[in-house]
Amino acid sequence: MSDQNKTSSGKCPVMHGGMTSTGTDQMDWWPKALNLDILSQRDSKTNPMDSGFDYREAVKGLDVEALKKDLMAMMTDSQPWWPADWGHYGGLMIRMSWHAAGTYRVADGRGGAGTGNQRFAPLNSWPDNANLDKARRLLWPIKKKYGNQLSWADLITYAGTIAYESMGLKTYGFAFGREDIWHPEKDIYWGSEKEWLATSDSDNSRYSGDRDLENPLAAVMMGLIYVNPEGVDGNPDPLKTAQDVRETFARMAMNDEETVALTAGGHTVGKCHGNGDAGLLGAEPEGAEVEEQGLGWNNHSNRGIGRNTVTSGIEGAWTTHPTQWDNGYFELLLNHDWKLCKSPAGAWQWEPENIEEQDKPVDVEDPSKRYNPIMTDADMAMKMDPEYRKISERFYQNPDYFSEVFARAWFKLTHRDMGPKSRYIGPDVPQEDLLWQDPVPKGNSNYDIGRIKKQVADSGLSISELVSTAWDSARTFRHSDYRGGANGARIRLAPQKDWEGNEPERLRKVLNVLQGIAKDNDASTADVIVIAGNVGIEQAARRVGFDVTVPFKPGRGDATDEMTDIDSFQYLEPIHDGFRNWIKKDYVVSPEELLLDRTQLMGLTAPEMVVLFGGMRVLGTNYGGTKHGVFTSQEGSLSNDFFVHLTDMNYRWEPVDQNLYHVIDRQTNDVKWTATRVDLVFGSHSILRAYAELYAQDDNKEKFINDFVAAWTKVMHADCFDLL
Repeated sequence: MSDQNKTSSGKCPVMHGGMTSTGTDQMDWWPKALNLDILSQRDSKTNPMDSGFDYREAVKGLDVEALKKDLMAMMTDSQPWWPADWGHYGGLMIRMSWHAAGTYRVADGRGGAGTGNQRFAPLNSWPDNANLDKARRLLWPIKKKYGNQLSWADLITYAGTIAYESMGLKTYGFAFGREDIWHPEKDIYWGSEKEWLATSDSDNSRYSGDRDLENPLAAVMMGLIYVNPEGVDGNPDPLKTAQDVRETFARMAMNDEETVALTAGGHTVGKCHGNGDAGLLGAEPEGAEVEEQGLGWNNHSNRGIGRNTVTSGIEGAWTTHPTQWDNGYFELLLNHDWKLCKSPAGAWQWEPENIEEQDKPVDVEDPSKRYNPIMTDADMAMKMDPEYRKISERFYQNPDYFSEVFARAWFKLTHRDMGPKSRYIGPDVPQEDLLWQDPVPKGNSNYDIGRIKKQVADSGLSISELVSTAWDSARTFRHSDYRGGANGARIRLAPQKDWEGNEPERLRKVLNVLQGIAKDNDASTADVIVIAGNVGIEQAARRVGFDVTVPFKPGRGDATDEMTDIDSFQYLEPIHDGFRNWIKKDYVVSPEELLLDRTQLMGLTAPEMVVLFGGMRVLGTNYGGTKHGVFTSQEGSLSNDFFVHLTDMNYRWEPVDQNLYHVIDRQTNDVKWTATRVDLVFGSHSILRAYAELYAQDDNKEKFINDFVAAWTKVMHADCFDLL
């Protein structure tokens, strides 16, 4: 046998790339390379469902009443392998739902409970999510029973709502329709820290200046959902903690009243767990051995369940009756003096200085034993911060009002990332329109589209003006939380009409014309804006010899000022748009990375990004009419010239400024064009160049136009959830 056919002793004959600890990623070799992974996060190759499966249709057949009964029964069906506190799993289920929904942040709309991402890394192994793996495993028999009609995302969220109902809260409602993902989300930036729970004075801190939390993050530390329950960096100080609480809840789109309601309502039931030695816990789920079967934080040294469970390290319940909805949280918080203590696990917590025996919660396993209630530093902030104190006292004096505010805030928390109400499914969907749902009235669809197109074509508006206005209206759409988009025509309202990126002067000119056409045809301005953009595309295609009709769905409505939360919509303001070659100012993040972020938020793939980019350049839609990247002599025509000239080796590229390049004719040394980084990355990045070369081919001129129209239509229809 030759040496080539032998394996040396102790060496494995197969590749080790399947082990993340030994495999080397391309980004390890070239860390400065542009990583396109975020544009393929929902690759169909990872989805095991049949190609024709539509969860949002499947869930419509779910027997919701039967599911509710099963969940109610599960709440009090304590299992020996993970027994329920006081015989009720309600607190655990609420914490699971809360920690799934609580990752949402309004800045980019990412996070939230809408994808079932808590099943995967890193969320399944965050320190703050310790033992939520047990909650999901307790739900497995129910998921198994209802199968494809019930996603994990819906079940995880619904379990917390039913838990509240089982303990006496009149909930506000619930909507199904969250579709599961099947692999970790790499498109969500959770922070740059390389260690869990890094303090704000460490090299890995997400803070700068006077405790300025890095955008778009909402949590104060890597591995936490909100704030450190022991205090800022683990140092108790309720007033300082109040600042963190206010900031992190604001970044979840919650005001002070909602913050107090959620804090109190979440701590009215259940308990913290810290009655043991945290050092005896095993690895988190992603780091556990195969025999643990996906469970983490297991204690194989001592008893680690029931009263001996260790999760946060804090130990105790907040209220006297932790399995029932009542006003006990404020009763104890406001009527007792509290002192700092240490839990058995060594964590800081607050306990009452004087309390009657009957006001103490009983042991989770032995009702003959009672222990002090506890408060975290965040709870004490509800008492010591002046504004939070006012709200807490109001809730204490008006328990029915507290219940109502909490029920609404809980509904908002668990539905914030689902988008408009038209996406809600199920028998318990509330009828009320809520401002944070960005309501849009139903529009008319019975009008003559051809007549409108002719009026637009005869309006005197340029292709650039038509296409840019439609694009600016639609580009606000965020696939992360289904907000924004062309429906509602909010581009004509504050704050959008004044956004710098929308070129207010040009916008006013175009809207004056299009609103007149809309009125003349009994159509919404939202529809006419999109029709106008389509007219521009069709005109540009005809200029290069192709007669195309851009698909269109009518029925968009026009939102009003009263339907628009100006403060909330400020987060949708673009600070960059590579498709229109605009960036508001210089950022630490490169323009090409910002382009990827915008593309991913819009729900576009890498090929769609490429074809849209090249088309927008030759259509002359650059912000302010700049010529950077407009590699064509026939601007306003939908040609593939951008790609043809980008890949032409008769030119060379020279940097002249941080974000400006000259495109120079190699023979004459004349400057033919100018370009920015986002233009040139389509020629320098190997994957993007492959797409660019495809569209530069002589035989792909028609394919380029067809692909551009398809991608354009996707953008224009992204928020048309309830149109024909």
